Amino acid sequence: MPKLAKAPAIVVSALHVRTNFGRILRQIEERRGSLVIEKRGTARAILLNIQDYVRLAAPEPEVLKVIGEESRRKGTDTFTLRQIDRIIKIARSKKSKR
Repeated sequence: MPKLAKAPAIVVSALHVRTNFGRILRQIEERRGSLVIEKRGTARAILLNIQDYVRLAAPEPEVLKVIGEESRRKGTDTFTLRQIDRIIKIARSKKSKR
């Protein structure tokens, strides 16, 4: 699955962030970008949307990416937890009968 193009980081002052925080949060979520926050002309922090933060904090292991791609290709990525539990139960019962 192709990754969505991300907008470049925007640089804003800490005062601007403080006075427009709600609107800025919505923009970060919608545009999937980042925001560099400056104080007195020096970059002090970065605001990321939660998906990007999770990817940076705990990147997906390569094996999980491969499994996910295989699942999407086979169409098994749409199974519900109930369906998965039923498949596991059937497989275990077949195994115990051997």
